[in-house]
Amino acid sequence: MPAQPSQKASAAAPAAALRADARHNRDRILDAAREAYAAHGIDVPVTTIARRAGVGVATLYRRFPTRAALITEAFAEQLALCVAALDDALDDPDPWRGFCTLVEKVCAMQATDRGFTAAFLSRFPDAVDFDGERARAEAGIARLVRRAQDAGRLRADFAPSDVTLLLLANCGVTEGSPEVSAAASRRLVGYLLQSFRADRTTPLPPPAPLELHRIHPSPPAR
Repeated sequence: MPAQPSQKASAAAPAAALRADARHNRDRILDAAREAYAAHGIDVPVTTIARRAGVGVATLYRRFPTRAALITEAFAEQLALCVAALDDALDDPDPWRGFCTLVEKVCAMQATDRGFTAAFLSRFPDAVDFDGERARAEAGIARLVRRAQDAGRLRADFAPSDVTLLLLANCGVTEGSPEVSAAASRRLVGYLLQSFRADRTTPLPPPAPLELHRIHPSPPAR
């Protein structure tokens, strides 16, 4: 892999600024990356993605100078959906419904796209949007938890880091086929949401320090 460029230079070129043939290559690379990441996670080598896209590795690097730039762009749509889901949950006049809906949506997305959660939880030095949205997500989740607790619907000892714990648990049931993973995820989320209700008062061990950015290590450069 070429030497890492500066953060400014590492950003993927905007699609609107490219010629038609370059845009076509860029779209093929992104489609191939999304398919590979969804099926196998974000550790898929760029050589595999280039081969899937029918382009050379040099062409891939011209469009996306780093793996982080490729991963960030490939998951831009999913990231936007997560942000929208969090905003909708915070806008819901029923804090408990908003909390449950967010958990269900994000876990369903995680069950059908193995790469997204790993990308979101990873720390990429030049993935500025991921870092910013991750910080925003943590703040939004903390607000959502407080609202549901203040409404008397979410158990008082629930911590914002428990959402990350939930995502880790959900990740563990997504190794089968998409259909089996989705069904297992729905079942797990149903059990967990029942245990999160305020009328479940059996004391729990203290929460683990599971901030989003500390869970998943950065993948090696390829």
